[in-house]
Amino acid sequence: MFRRNIPALFGVVLLTLIIGATLYGTFFYSGDPFDIVWAPHEPPGVTPEFPLGTDYLGRDIIAGMLTGGGPTLAVGAVAAAITMVIGIAMGALAGYYGGWVDNLLMRVTEFFQVLPALLFAMVLVTLLSPTLFTIAFAIGVVSWPQTARLTRAEFLKIKNLEYVTAARAIGARDKRIIWTVILPNALPPLIVSATLTVGVAILFEAGLSFLGLGDPNVMSWGLMIGANREYILDAWWPVTFPGLAIFFTVFAVSLIGDGLNDAFNPKLRER
Repeated sequence: MFRRNIPALFGVVLLTLIIGATLYGTFFYSGDPFDIVWAPHEPPGVTPEFPLGTDYLGRDIIAGMLTGGGPTLAVGAVAAAITMVIGIAMGALAGYYGGWVDNLLMRVTEFFQVLPALLFAMVLVTLLSPTLFTIAFAIGVVSWPQTARLTRAEFLKIKNLEYVTAARAIGARDKRIIWTVILPNALPPLIVSATLTVGVAILFEAGLSFLGLGDPNVMSWGLMIGANREYILDAWWPVTFPGLAIFFTVFAVSLIGDGLNDAFNPKLRER
């Protein structure tokens, strides 16, 4: 079903091109994104050496986009991984054991869910100092409640099925039942959630960098937007091009997530 889903395949191709450009683009287009190479606010297409123009300091925008794509994508992937680890652990324990364990973990989940996510992430990044890992960690910490609730719902649905009862009957311990019996069968919706979480984390990183909470020593698309936001009325291109890169990346991830959702949906598979 996924191979027959044209939008999902388009998302795979688009995301592959973006990742390939960030990984190998600097081999074909060299340049330090922090070097001042030309006059500030050079428009796109005017100077052949800098097709997308320069920013407010005279730095090459293409060099910034090629170099900044890697950190942006890395933050999105690491933040999604942290979100899934925390969310799956909390949801699995709550859904499997139930009772007071479920009540306690769900109250903790609700506490994190009602906190203003962006504000909480800003506080964590400020306290831990802005680096790529702390930004990814902060995004993961504020994003896991939805994954926890989804995991809990899947465990509540699966834990009383016959094959789980059979595992208990042969003496399997709770740890083995949770992680090797129930979790593999609960993964399809979690995989879809993880895919979409990557896009959300990329937007989150861009928002933190836009507010000046990104790592100033590492170029990223969000940092490019944040550094040039004050000059958007005078020069649109330093903000527009990294913004389009973020848009197409999140768009590609969303298409892949929708395709996975359709492929894992048993009703659609029957059709």
